[in-house]
Amino acid sequence: MAKSSCSVLFALFIAFFPLCLCSQTYGSGYLFPQFYDHSCPQAQDIVKSIVSKAFAKDPRMAASLLRLHFHDCFVKGCDASLLLDSSGSIVSEKRSNPNRNSARGFEVIDEIKYALEKECPETVSCADALALAARDSTVLTGGPSWEVPLGRRDSKGASLSGSNNDIPAPNNTFQTILTKFKRQGLDLVDLVALSGSHTIGNSRCTSFRQRLYNQSGNGKPDMTLDQSYAATLRPRCPRSGGDQNLFFLDFVTPTKFDNHYFKNLIMYKGLLSSDEVLFTKNRESKELVKLYAANEDAFFEQFAKSMVKMGNISPLTGARGEIRRVCRRVNHV
Repeated sequence: MAKSSCSVLFALFIAFFPLCLCSQTYGSGYLFPQFYDHSCPQAQDIVKSIVSKAFAKDPRMAASLLRLHFHDCFVKGCDASLLLDSSGSIVSEKRSNPNRNSARGFEVIDEIKYALEKECPETVSCADALALAARDSTVLTGGPSWEVPLGRRDSKGASLSGSNNDIPAPNNTFQTILTKFKRQGLDLVDLVALSGSHTIGNSRCTSFRQRLYNQSGNGKPDMTLDQSYAATLRPRCPRSGGDQNLFFLDFVTPTKFDNHYFKNLIMYKGLLSSDEVLFTKNRESKELVKLYAANEDAFFEQFAKSMVKMGNISPLTGARGEIRRVCRRVNHV
């Protein structure tokens, strides 16, 4: 069914078919881009405006917001569980190893939610705000756009253990990373394409130090890391100390969403082990890295598809969950 036809059906029959046949176009029976067309038509413009303002003030924020959506979806699905602060029986996912001292952008989501509540009280979920902010952040840095299927609701709980165990780590093996993706219904193509988000953003020294200093004591870097590149990293990432020092994930075009990330991998200049293994540990992923390095359009097309697919991980819909009034806490608190 054509998207335009879907929009007409939605406008005519929203009272009778609240989920609309349009949703099938996007791989989910529950989420569809027109979800707020009648209940909060300004929702997407509100999110875009605030993300744009935050990005203008701090260009790092684009990567941070994109990462929040990723870290949210990999734990209990895309339900904004990551945004909850600790309170009562809730132990915040912000305290997990992947998020502690590195997840950021929560105040931007707070600002978005405040504006949405002012415009359309108790209508737009925090989970949808995250999904929209991730798309807008990608576009602002020069990446592809896509229609974001909407209609997620917010969870009433968090999972610290899920955050610690389900989010891929910088030092995980290729197979471990792929297994974590497959648990979410994502495949190897999604893994390589979504890893391309590391074309923007930063990483801390503590996330890749093991690649600079061989644990056997000979002092040589990881053999899959270009040694001249390693030499430029060592001064600010010593054997001890400097844990919070930041380094560009893509040193060539660090603030532009493009395909240089994949070109770097081919030159063995991927910063994280979890990046470089895409080129060195699996033949199929290696061919995809080469494809995306040679064809930015192919990368952009697949990235958009994979972001929609990731955004469809176990959404809460219907009567499940709630629409939080404040993203940091459940409504009954």
